[in-house]
Amino acid sequence: MDCVFCKIRDGVIPSVRIYDDEGTFAIMDINPLNEGHLLVIPKAHAATIYDITENDLGRSAVVAKRIALAVQRALRPDGLNLLQANGAAAFQSVPHFHLHLIPRWNGDGKGFDWKLVKGDPEKIRATGQTIRAAL
Repeated sequence: MDCVFCKIRDGVIPSVRIYDDEGTFAIMDINPLNEGHLLVIPKAHAATIYDITENDLGRSAVVAKRIALAVQRALRPDGLNLLQANGAAAFQSVPHFHLHLIPRWNGDGKGFDWKLVKGDPEKIRATGQTIRAAL
């Protein structure tokens, strides 16, 4: 497999690993948006949220919470972004499910916002019904 995160998991590529358990690990991001930016990664390969098992997804969320609390204690950020992307259109750069934990400080100058534009209530309702029906 030619997956960067699987190679990191297996020790083929070096990383700054801050957490490791039977199914999940966490590493510092080598292209950090801010100080303390890190990744929580399930050990089992799954490209996206569509592919990951519920067990691995749940474990990743639990580990993300544990690490977020450690980031809060260690770095005292004003906030934290939890980001997960699926597919190239969503800017996923490594096709292995992972969670970004990005500490944020007031005035850090980093973007992550979009203009609030009121949606069409009927279209919102119809789309919601379509998604609900697919559940």
